[in-house]
Amino acid sequence: MASSTPPPHCALTTSKPYQNHPLPQQNHPHPHPHHHPRNHPHKVSLNRPTHPRHATTHPPPSQNPSFLSLSSSRSDFSADFSGRRSTRFVSKMHFNRSRVSGTSRHSSFAEQALTEASKNGADFDQVLLTFESKLLGSDDYTFLFRELGNKGEWLAAMRCFEFAVRRERKRNEQGKLASSMISILGRSGKVDLAEKVFQNAVNEGYGNTVYAYSALISAYAKSGYCNEAIGVFKTMKDSGLKPNLVTYNALIDACGKGGADFKKASEIFDEMLRNGVQPDRITFNSLLAVCSGAGLWETARGLFNEMVYRGIDQDIYTYNTFLDVACNGGQVDVAFDIMSEMHAKNILPNQVTYSTVIRGCAKAGRLDKALSLFNEMKCAGITLDRVSYNTLLAIYASLGKFDEALSVSREMESMGIKKDVVTYNALLDGFGKQGMYAKVKQLFAEMKAEKLSPNLLTYSTLISVYLKGGLYQDAVEVYKEFKRQGLKADVVFYSKLIDALCKKGLVEYSSLLLNEMTKEGIQPNVVTYNSIINAFGESTSNDCGSDNVTQIVPTVPESKVVCTAEDNIIKIFEQLTAQKAANGKKTNGEKQDLLCILGVFHKMHELQIKPNVVTFSAILNACSRCSSFDEASLLLEELRLFDNQVYGVAHGLLMGQQEGVWTQALSLFNEVKQMDSSTASAFYNALTDMLWHFGQKQGAQLVVLEGKRREVWENTWSTSCLDLHLMSSGAACAMVHAWLLSIRSIVYGGHELPKILSILTGWGKHSKITGDGALKRAIEGLLTNIGAPFQVAKCNIGRFISTGAVVAAWLRESGTLEVLVLRNDRSHLGPTRFGQISNLQSLPL
Repeated sequence: MASSTPPPHCALTTSKPYQNHPLPQQNHPHPHPHHHPRNHPHKVSLNRPTHPRHATTHPPPSQNPSFLSLSSSRSDFSADFSGRRSTRFVSKMHFNRSRVSGTSRHSSFAEQALTEASKNGADFDQVLLTFESKLLGSDDYTFLFRELGNKGEWLAAMRCFEFAVRRERKRNEQGKLASSMISILGRSGKVDLAEKVFQNAVNEGYGNTVYAYSALISAYAKSGYCNEAIGVFKTMKDSGLKPNLVTYNALIDACGKGGADFKKASEIFDEMLRNGVQPDRITFNSLLAVCSGAGLWETARGLFNEMVYRGIDQDIYTYNTFLDVACNGGQVDVAFDIMSEMHAKNILPNQVTYSTVIRGCAKAGRLDKALSLFNEMKCAGITLDRVSYNTLLAIYASLGKFDEALSVSREMESMGIKKDVVTYNALLDGFGKQGMYAKVKQLFAEMKAEKLSPNLLTYSTLISVYLKGGLYQDAVEVYKEFKRQGLKADVVFYSKLIDALCKKGLVEYSSLLLNEMTKEGIQPNVVTYNSIINAFGESTSNDCGSDNVTQIVPTVPESKVVCTAEDNIIKIFEQLTAQKAANGKKTNGEKQDLLCILGVFHKMHELQIKPNVVTFSAILNACSRCSSFDEASLLLEELRLFDNQVYGVAHGLLMGQQEGVWTQALSLFNEVKQMDSSTASAFYNALTDMLWHFGQKQGAQLVVLEGKRREVWENTWSTSCLDLHLMSSGAACAMVHAWLLSIRSIVYGGHELPKILSILTGWGKHSKITGDGALKRAIEGLLTNIGAPFQVAKCNIGRFISTGAVVAAWLRESGTLEVLVLRNDRSHLGPTRFGQISNLQSLPL
């Protein structure tokens, strides 16, 4: 059965697009035609250029547009735990960019001096003295210390700079030398040296220039020191200097690499425009990088369109960063469209392009597409680097294709790329998920034999693997080694351990770890709490009295868990080892579980931890397992106090309310549409499961048909086949009724059905009993109950088949329509919606 719980990185709602008028569009297919943004005030900050270069290609609209505001409005359900990587590894906008040698103004004597200095045993000071009379000012010296810096010879570079400054008598030339040296040091991450050069230049009277300040801001930006860059910017203005385009670009770049929110970048951009400084391509590339780090897909799309309108050409860095924002926002299909547009504009995708989209596919669970991109990458002659190989290896490992994963590992080594910690972490995680614990131990030993130091992720992965496998003694030993290494646990470490215990049904132990991490000053995040909510929803064996609601965690008997202040984690693991994970079933636990869920949600709200789509799906799963309709209704009613939009929709649909709720639901579905397909399908699966479970079958069918209309599930049905692989049981049952009603309309329209009709469920290869998947059982039971003439195919136990003639005859029987039309057990959604469900002959196939 398809999981109704999406990946942990996904947010329930993405950032809201700006309420701007339509911008001129490229031939670029952008999604979200159904978006209905919330009303909130916006400022106008981007001005239309007077004469756009491409006005003939992209004519302006008939009315004057108000361009997007750069002030971001993040959703209440944004992902606080997304594991996004730094944008500096994505766009590579300024670092290592090839320079055009034809523009160099240095003389041949500078090259001769560099050659002499590179000889073994050469006295660099003597070389400088020898060539002093021949070197032509700051250009030659800048060439020398730039080349020395590129070779990592920083001592020689600094000596060359100091020699040049002493030789030069003109203040403006000294300032040029200082600015160049600061820039070179900044590009190479030598921020401390850059600070010293700047401060000395200021003290000596030649550093108080726009260029020197801009160079230092850029140096901070390259290393991600946003606050320091902003501080220098303020000092610069206080000194009476007017920032230029380079200054503003460097500062916006610092926002992207230093983790500042988009609001700060937008303020800088607005100031830039107010001061009459017009943005260029680097400006927009930097703004897109900020969007990438913040996950602001809609904002990035508006910026990209604004570049087009202003006639600013995009380059490979623009597209790579734009792709990264799309993939971070779950817009994988749009990423493919962007890559197609690159080809159309003769901008060839490079290693960064492919790696970005491949990671996006892997994150969205589209692993087959990720693998095909690797093949495409190789066919294009693009060499895979360490990051690419590690990503490919991780994909194969997660699919359980270990021969392929090991083959990739061997290929890496044949290309001269040794396995690193990331490689081993991927292998440990992949083999661990498949329960291959002997191989996990072998790999860990091999890793240490290669003199690779395990990092925090290595240890958290190993402990998580052993906990899920019930190997508590192994988990203890790994944790003790982790402590001996002097590593400090973080929120990710604790969250992985808590998730592992929750998946074993050991919520009481995970709750103790929750207490432990808070005592250590580590605040839980949305992933931590989602694991606990999901555990309460999946099991009724947890004890959580109402007295403990405000404390979130259940009270655990002293006889069961006794922990000292020395190390609670070791105590927990050792007691689990002794008890062999004995966790007896408790009766009447459902109501206590609901109180715990409410308590967890209340605590999240108190700590300002924003729930995401996983939270929502976990709560709906818990509702589906409630012992009564009243309990589920009570839970959602209470949660409406925290968020009426999301839980109000779920509660309204559960209660079978009228059109007003459905209108609100459509607005919520518009937001879900902006997610990646796996996240969106998990949302629909969880919601329909809850509605179907409590007899709101008409509402479940409305939701599932809306999901089909929005193409949440790809290639769901045709006239001859209904594919339910990606659906939960509730969604699949509702879809079967809709499909059969549609088939009935074909029969009554006088058309013949295909010779063979199929319903695909999969055969439960991951179930405890192979061939006995929950989805297959649910559909088999449904078909039997309604008398549908489908049988399990002999050659495929995950496929139900029948002939078109037999199904047509059954559909013509007098009682068939009555069993196919779904009705709610409680009040209906209203005559309009009911009419849409019962009149499915108009539904296109």
